[in-house]
Amino acid sequence: MSVDFALVIFWLFASVSILYVVHFGLYLAGANFYDIWQQRRKGIRGIRLPVAYQPECAATATWTRRALPEMPGLVSIVIAAHNEEAVIVRTLDSIGRSTYRSVEVFVADDASGDLTGRLVRDYQLRHPGMDLRCVRMHKNVGKGAALNAVLRRCARGQFVMTLDADSVIQPDAISNALSYFEDPYVAGVAANVQIMEETTALGILQRFEHMIGYRSKKLFSLLNCEFVVGGVASTYRMRVLRKVGFYDTDTLTEDIGLSAKITHLGNRRFRMVYGADVVAKTEGVLTLRALAKQRYRWKYGSLQNLIKYRSMTLNPSRRYTSTLTCYRMPMAVLSEFTLLVSPLAWTYAVYWSLVTYTPALIVGAYATITAYTLFTIWMDENLTVRERARLSAYAPTAYFLFYIMDLVQLAAAVRCIVRSPGLVRRPEINTWKSPQRAGSVAVTTHAT
Repeated sequence: MSVDFALVIFWLFASVSILYVVHFGLYLAGANFYDIWQQRRKGIRGIRLPVAYQPECAATATWTRRALPEMPGLVSIVIAAHNEEAVIVRTLDSIGRSTYRSVEVFVADDASGDLTGRLVRDYQLRHPGMDLRCVRMHKNVGKGAALNAVLRRCARGQFVMTLDADSVIQPDAISNALSYFEDPYVAGVAANVQIMEETTALGILQRFEHMIGYRSKKLFSLLNCEFVVGGVASTYRMRVLRKVGFYDTDTLTEDIGLSAKITHLGNRRFRMVYGADVVAKTEGVLTLRALAKQRYRWKYGSLQNLIKYRSMTLNPSRRYTSTLTCYRMPMAVLSEFTLLVSPLAWTYAVYWSLVTYTPALIVGAYATITAYTLFTIWMDENLTVRERARLSAYAPTAYFLFYIMDLVQLAAAVRCIVRSPGLVRRPEINTWKSPQRAGSVAVTTHAT
């Protein structure tokens, strides 16, 4: 290996490391200021919820009309499901434990071939007090189209919360989500999505990744530059969804597409915020192969939406904040490129440290990642003391686990490059397949 090439690799590694350290510092500072804002928000102003609305009797309601009127205080919860017999009842049980009662619940059954529909109907009979309906698609139309069918024809709520069929919400999640809409400029609220407790290396990796990733949303929310809202427990104003025409179905990540489309209207007027107290839990994938498929889908869909809404990058329009156009959007693009080089740079850095007997670079990187992981665990307001202790014991492995994730992301990026034509010429997505579910994972819910 030539000296010039070695220097290039070294500086590449150094640049990526410096970028990560700077971001860690920003995330730390931003998260702390966000926590202070949350305490002031809850302690000084308190939380006032919309006027409660008691839904009509299911027997007298009409569910096939279009342009249904909004009901003040009513929340429409829509669960997209395709072959989810292992987990759908658990999701419905979590809604039943909610402290906010003015809800209507829809299961968008996208032509499931298993017992999903039957389990939902049985749940209706056993829980007559829940305003629950199963809306079945005659053929597999895709997640976004299934959600649209319910939202356009059936939902009457002033607000909409969407759930994946393998997710559960904490009892106060709906109430906490609605409190953010006291700000008339808030159009959508991203939930704090956590991975259900899992003791495998893959499960621990996903849990650490979610904890660190969602903590960064505190900074983005504080700077009003968030545009990525996932599909688990995301909450929107219904009138905003009608304004943008609901979900688009031409990308692999319809949830990110929706939040980006709303942000494209102008994030000064249509704000996306992160609700750290809107806690939801979801299953992690069970195998490395499933993780690779999931991350490819996420990356491909993210790139599709970055290209689709590229006009927000460096846009001087006063509709947007400069933090969105000059920081968040460019960094979203740049991060995709750093993922291409970081595994290679880290690998060479290990090699270089060994052959030159200078391990300080690797030891420093290891110490930084471990310290940041520990800090994230200790500062997480939703963990019990026991959970903090258990996760802290796993923290020294985070450096190596994240390296595995970098390799998975690199493989996903390569697949995206191979299939790059679909990033620009986006075909309609009309099918989807749910991953294997554990189903038996125990979930502890508590009010935060």
